[in-house]
Amino acid sequence: MLDSKASNPCYWQSGDSNYQKIHRVKSYPKMNSWYKGIDCCSWDGVTCDGTTGNVAGLDFTCSWLHGTLHSNSSLFLLRHLRNLNLSGNDFSGSHISSNLSAFATLTHLNLSSSSFPGSIPSEISCLSKLVSLDLSNKYFFGRLSWENSIFTMLVQNLTTLRKLVLGEVDMSMVSPKSFANFSSSLTYLSIGSCSLGGIFSYAVFRLLSLTTPYLFYNHNLSRILPKSNWTSPLESLSLWSTSFSGEIPDSIGNMKNLTILDLENCKFTGHIPSSMWNLNQLQVLWIDGNSFCGVVEFELFTKLKNLQELFVSQELNLIYDTLEYTFPKLEKLGLYSCNLTKLPYFLNSLKRLTFLDLSSNRIGGQIPMWFWGISHDTLKMLILSNNLFEGGNITNLKFMNLSNNRFQGPLPHSLVKCVNLSTLVLSHNEFSDIFPHWLEASRLYTLDLQSNKLHGRINLTAFGLSFPALQNLFISNNNFIGQWPTEFFSKTSLDVIDLSNNKFGGPIPLPSPVTSYYSITSNNISGKIPSLICNATQVMIIDLSNNSLIGSLPRCLTNFSIDLLVLNLRMNHLEGTIPQYFSSRSGLMTLDLSRNRFEELKVLVLRSNNLKDLLDIHKGAHLFPKLHILELSNNSFSGPLLANLIMNLKGMMNGEVMQDTSLYMTRSFQQGTYDNSVVVTMKGLEVELVRILTFLTIIDLSCNSFQGNIPEVIGHLHSLVGLNLSHNHLTGSIPPTLGNLTNLEWLALSSNKFSGFIPKKLGDLASLGYLDLSKNQLIDKHLSTFSSDLFSGNPGLCGVPLPKPCPGDAQPPSPSSLLTFNRKGHESWFKQKTVWIGYAS
Repeated sequence: MLDSKASNPCYWQSGDSNYQKIHRVKSYPKMNSWYKGIDCCSWDGVTCDGTTGNVAGLDFTCSWLHGTLHSNSSLFLLRHLRNLNLSGNDFSGSHISSNLSAFATLTHLNLSSSSFPGSIPSEISCLSKLVSLDLSNKYFFGRLSWENSIFTMLVQNLTTLRKLVLGEVDMSMVSPKSFANFSSSLTYLSIGSCSLGGIFSYAVFRLLSLTTPYLFYNHNLSRILPKSNWTSPLESLSLWSTSFSGEIPDSIGNMKNLTILDLENCKFTGHIPSSMWNLNQLQVLWIDGNSFCGVVEFELFTKLKNLQELFVSQELNLIYDTLEYTFPKLEKLGLYSCNLTKLPYFLNSLKRLTFLDLSSNRIGGQIPMWFWGISHDTLKMLILSNNLFEGGNITNLKFMNLSNNRFQGPLPHSLVKCVNLSTLVLSHNEFSDIFPHWLEASRLYTLDLQSNKLHGRINLTAFGLSFPALQNLFISNNNFIGQWPTEFFSKTSLDVIDLSNNKFGGPIPLPSPVTSYYSITSNNISGKIPSLICNATQVMIIDLSNNSLIGSLPRCLTNFSIDLLVLNLRMNHLEGTIPQYFSSRSGLMTLDLSRNRFEELKVLVLRSNNLKDLLDIHKGAHLFPKLHILELSNNSFSGPLLANLIMNLKGMMNGEVMQDTSLYMTRSFQQGTYDNSVVVTMKGLEVELVRILTFLTIIDLSCNSFQGNIPEVIGHLHSLVGLNLSHNHLTGSIPPTLGNLTNLEWLALSSNKFSGFIPKKLGDLASLGYLDLSKNQLIDKHLSTFSSDLFSGNPGLCGVPLPKPCPGDAQPPSPSSLLTFNRKGHESWFKQKTVWIGYAS
């Protein structure tokens, strides 16, 4: 056992499996010192009680642990454990174990950034001796969540808790009132980015020991700051990006220990209270992005002698002059969107600046020489974007952003002095030059030259030598020419590659395996899309649109990356088939295949993929002209049903329905034939068609968020057999032109917001065997040949067999007569239905 008496602290029983069980979690060499027969108190990460010899602490911080933490792990046998730290590992395959309740003596528990998913177990509230609890996590590594009842129980039971860190844990189900019951022992509370909503409790600000409440980035969390009775020890208050509102009370000046006040991007109004200038210990003040009013003399900020960071913006009318204001400790200054028309000369007196943001003002003309002397030994980040500058020299920095100005001519060669430069942003100017191979910035991480007048070929040999650390490359919207070797980027570690809107030619330069953003749109790239592109397994955005690509799509293209959000292949010369199915974990939101040569495509099934947009699909002339089945159900499409999209479906307009069930969509190969299969929803039932009948013409756009009216032109789709638009947000009346669809056998329009009358022409369709109009706002008589269930949820409808009679109706007929149903014209459907179900079984 690990947990044993000091006389024999690491005795292992014969055949004991505990050692093996804890080693099932794979790790970095931290466990290499764990040997049987050696004092476990000497093992790396293990701490023992000096008196009893029991294991009292395990610290596996950033130990590369990964795998599953099994419930029978010997970890849970350490009954005397007081400190457990598993932070910075990967337990994405495990939930937080309910066996934690075995640690009755635990005082410190840290599971942060270890990718535990799922709900936090109630047993964690049984750890009544906890002093510190950290469950914070990174959203993209899986997200923990609190149930309101479990969190309330924790607040009530953990009466000795002093530090609680829950950053990015999902607390959307937690009531803000729960925080009112915290013990007065709480000193540190961090609940940033927790999706909290509602009105926060005043009681938190009045906890006697609280020094640090971090409530930031909970957009729906609101409150007006208390006017009195604040907790006197308060040292840091961070409310940025919440909905806290009202005026800043005068009582804030009583917080003599306050060092950090971050109210950025809230909803505060009114004047800045004069008491704020009494906060002598204040080091960080962010009040930008609110709706303050009034005039503030910039000199007042100099009263805050310890100020290190100051950020204000356009909500304040700042008055400043040429005085050399004294900010002896100021390191970061943000005066963006402050309507400045010239560079404030007092900047010349600031000697310790590391960060300066003067963006989005109206400062014009040449940059004066004195400006480049500002904090020349310390300034590392300079942001002057969105001004009216026209020229000037450039100094030695780590971060430089001069975007959205009016700089012209060649790129300044003084940049060669920036040997420590990590980020260079010169985008949206009028620089006219070749690519700056001479820069030789060995530490450059981000290079942004987009939207200038740069031109010529890029010396690829010099490129690789000049920027060995480059991660982000933005050179779009220039006039570069030439060809990138196919594997040039695949041998780099570039995260962002944006070559769009240039004149590059040749085959596709493959992205790096670690690339997340890849755009080569609007160039002269040609050839086929190689399957090797699927090696970029971390990519989120792929845009290959508006090039000269040919051939068919690689089969891996729709399921090689679970991170893929956007796939844009618009305006090429691609042809062949489109992969119908995506990875079950696919997060694809946007797919654009428009303006290619998929003329032979007959079946397009993209159901249940969480797609949000088919970019410009309605603009592609003769897009998919032979399409028979369009299945886009269970996605997140929104906006109107466009008439252009419907008119492009030429293959659904000829009205020549083939009734011969022996005709299927098949493809002959040397080895035999391949029968296409598809799953569709017909008459409310999900059916797999192992072989697709050539006459089957279906549109299924159900379970999306389409809005507006059904276009009248839908009546041109004369071959349509099935139409499902249910579960959307469609409005207006049901178009009478649906009555022109003489081959229509099923129609589902339920769960929308249709109003008005049911077109009488629908009742005249001899082929129609299934009609679902339930849960709309229709009025007048329904069609008595269909079940009343298919009209429910329309309180304005009347007539037999609905319970609401229509005015002037005769006595309801006998129940037996309700069973009669005109099946004329439906016999083929019932026969075919039997065939289809046979194939699906």
